[in-house]
Amino acid sequence: MDATGNISVLHIDDEPTNVLLFEVNFRRYYQVISSNSGADGLTKLTQNPNIDVIFCDMKMPGMNGLEFAREAAKVKPGIPCFILTGYDISPEIYHAINEGWVSGYIQKPFEVDQIISAVNKATRTTAD
Repeated sequence: MDATGNISVLHIDDEPTNVLLFEVNFRRYYQVISSNSGADGLTKLTQNPNIDVIFCDMKMPGMNGLEFAREAAKVKPGIPCFILTGYDISPEIYHAINEGWVSGYIQKPFEVDQIISAVNKATRTTAD
């Protein structure tokens, strides 16, 4: 979160319609940074150190969502990364969640509340 408490979300999807719909649905809640590929997403993550949460499509050309999540963790260790997929959870996604380098997965089409809940869970801080 930045100094004003605004949450910054990186969304990566190779389908332009999905990118547009995500921006339209969530720009009133968050600063949305969009990308259309894993490689571009890594560049945007590097250029925007204030990104709090990542949502990444699983099936993309060049670099899939899990490959992106592994690389993103090198750029910003510990950043919450959620995989978006139109399919049921795969063994690879399940393993990545259990290993802790992917925060969760959300099946498409998703509800707005699912994304908001994921962001809230990922950005919640606990006071000791």
